[in-house]
This record gives sequence, C-alpha cells and structure tokens, in this order.
Amino acid sequence: MFVLKGGCKYEKIVNAKKFVVSTTILFLLILLGGSALVNATYSCNKIDYKTVYVTQGDTLWKIASEEQLKNSYYKNKDVRDIIYDIKEINNLNISDLKIGQELKIPIN
Repeated sequence: MFVLKGGCKYEKIVNAKKFVVSTTILFLLILLGGSALVNATYSCNKIDYKTVYVTQGDTLWKIASEEQLKNSYYKNKDVRDIIYDIKEINNLNISDLKIGQELKIPIN
C-alpha cells in the first residue's frame, strides 16, 4: 500500500495482466456502446416513392384520402397533413392538378 501526500491510500496492482485485460474489455465495451448510439441517433431512413398519375376528377384531397387508407406510410395521419406532405414533396404551390400530372408519393 502506498500513502500519497494528503493521506490518500493507493494499493499496488497485484495482477497486472488481469488489470490490462479487464481495462481493455471495458474500453472496448464503451467504444462499441458509443458507436451503437451514434449509428442509432444519426441513421437516415431511406424513403421510397411510388408514382401516381392524375386522372379526370382527381384532387389532392381524394388522393390523400386514398393514401391514408391504403398506404402504411400515412397510417393514422390527418388528410390535411398528407396533402401538405404531397405538396412539399412535389413542389406544388397550389392545390390545382392537371390530368396526366405525375406525383411522387412516399411509401414504406
């Protein structure tokens, strides 16, 4: 046992090999845990899209309502939020659609 200035007592490492191995394992566990957190936090989910072509009588409300029912990406979302999302994805400033217009719709 060693006594340092100020009265602190430190014990000598008895088994240096065991100390080095356990310290290395602890370091690796901390490193792996940290990298797992970084990957989980900053991972980017890739969104796939399908293409919908506007037909006679289609409106954004009608398309959004159908997507709300059939598309799991929009499950439990309000139709107005779906319309806003579709407008954002397709760079639409207004809600007017043209027959044959191509719309990208996110899917899972």
